[in-house]
Amino acid sequence: MDPLRTAIALVPLASYLLLLGLVNLRGRPLVTTGANDLATLCVALSGVVFVGPLELFRPEPATIKLGAYVWLLLLGLYWLCVSLAAMILRPRLTIYNITLEQLRPAVAEAVSQVDPDARWAGDSLVLPRLQVQLHLDSFASMRHASLVSSGGNQSLEGWWRLKRALIRSLQDLSVGPNPRSVTFLTGALVLFGLSVAGLVAAPEQVAQAWASLTSF
Repeated sequence: MDPLRTAIALVPLASYLLLLGLVNLRGRPLVTTGANDLATLCVALSGVVFVGPLELFRPEPATIKLGAYVWLLLLGLYWLCVSLAAMILRPRLTIYNITLEQLRPAVAEAVSQVDPDARWAGDSLVLPRLQVQLHLDSFASMRHASLVSSGGNQSLEGWWRLKRALIRSLQDLSVGPNPRSVTFLTGALVLFGLSVAGLVAAPEQVAQAWASLTSF
């Protein structure tokens, strides 16, 4: 693969690793929704999709008619698919830089504020007033945990109220930097370095690749 396409594929991924590194370095938990988490991951993979499936399956009639503008159409289609996936995704809250043991008391405090009738069963939780059912899950090696919906009868408003309460209960919690942040930051620097080195080392190949992408 030429240096330009390599850079297009690697820079968004490197930016994603840099973001993960900074989030895990800050020493505080970060709460986000499953839809936001998915959208961020799709941004990271957008470069790979651009130089892979989008370029490979680019429709020839549209390319001839629209020229370079065909890329806007294809990227728009990609983000429409991402938006659809985010909308139909089951409710989920992802909390970065926290262990399950640290999260459980914060969840209990948040739940007590929004639904006194909540019932625990192991790692499962039912909040009847909010119409929310969920279970706790964790990725211990990366030190982040999730609140994952259980069942199809869920209230989006209830999830938003639970999210706000959870953010309040976590705002004073300090967990210290995640050692994995060094891995993320190193990976980001390596990918950025490879991208820049390729662009600088072969300007003629970059020009040729740019011409092949923009002229039809």
